[in-house]
Amino acid sequence: MKKILVTDPIAESGYTILREAGFDILDYANSSREEWIHVLPEAHGWVIRSGTNPDEEAIQKADNLEIIGRAGVGVDNIDIQAATRQGIVVMNTPDVNTISAAEHTVGMILAVSRNLAQGHESLNRGQWNRHALVGTELFRKTLGIVGCGKIGSEVRKRLQSFGLNMIGYDPFLTQDDFDPSHLKIVDLDTLTRESDFITLHVPLVKDTKDLFNVDRFKMMKKTARIINVARGGIINESDLAHALIHGIIAGAAIDVFENEPINENHPLLNLPNCILTPHLGASTKEAKEGVSLAVCNQVRDYLVHKNMTFALNNPFED
Repeated sequence: MKKILVTDPIAESGYTILREAGFDILDYANSSREEWIHVLPEAHGWVIRSGTNPDEEAIQKADNLEIIGRAGVGVDNIDIQAATRQGIVVMNTPDVNTISAAEHTVGMILAVSRNLAQGHESLNRGQWNRHALVGTELFRKTLGIVGCGKIGSEVRKRLQSFGLNMIGYDPFLTQDDFDPSHLKIVDLDTLTRESDFITLHVPLVKDTKDLFNVDRFKMMKKTARIINVARGGIINESDLAHALIHGIIAGAAIDVFENEPINENHPLLNLPNCILTPHLGASTKEAKEGVSLAVCNQVRDYLVHKNMTFALNNPFED
C-alpha cells in the first residue's frame, strides 16, 4: 500500500479522496519538521502547503517519493531542481486560490486607505482619534497592478466600480491582451511613479526578489501605498520599514513575508502606517476546500494513472 505524507493542514475532503483511493495516510499536518522528517522515507506522495519546506536535505531522504503536491500556487518553498534530480514530480494548484487572494487584496487596499485597523485599535485603547485617522478615497486614484495574470485581473475587475484609473506591468503580457479602457500597460518605472496604490501579483523568482527596495520606494509618490498578497521576498522588508518610518511612502498592507512566521523583532511590526496579516490570502473555507480537493485528486491520479496535471517539472527527460 502506497503512503501519502501530509505535513500542512488540508480539508477533510482531501483526506477522503486519498483514503478512498486505498492510500495509507501519514498525517503530520500539525507536526514539526523534526517529527515528519523521520517518516518521509516511507512516503510515495507528499501533500504540502506554504508551511512546509521540501528542501534538498529533505528530498534526499525521500527514498520512495514519487510526487510532491502543493496545495496552492506558490512553489518557492520547494527545491524543484532537487526534486527533479531525485525523479520526483512537483505539481501545484494554480487556479483555486485566485478569488480568495483577489478579495483579500481588495480588503487590504480598503483597509490601508481608510486606516481601518488603526481605528479599531485606537477604540480598543479607549481613544477617539477620528481626526488623526483621515483616510483617502479610491475614486480617481491610480492603481498600479504588478503582475496582470489571473489574480491581478480579478483584482482589476473588482476595483473597476471604485472609479480607479488602472495601469499594469507584466513582462509576459502586452497591451494587446487588454482593453486599454480597462487597463493601460506601462513599464515598471512608470507604474512606480504614477500609482497611488501598487499591488503585487507576481511569483517570487530571481527577477522579482527585492523588486521593491529602497531605490524603488524613492520613485513612488510620498502619498502612495503598497500592498503585497503575493509572496514574501518581492518587497525588501527592511527597506519598506525604512520607507514607512521616514515618510518616503504613506503606507503598506502586507500579508506575506520572506520568513514565516515572523518573529517579534520583525521591522514592520508596530508601525502605525502598516497593516499586517498572517498570510491570509488563501485562508478562506472555500479556498482551503478547493486546494485540498485539487491537490489530492492530482496526487491520486499521478500515483494511480501517471497523470501529470499542473506538473512543474519533468524528471523523466534525459
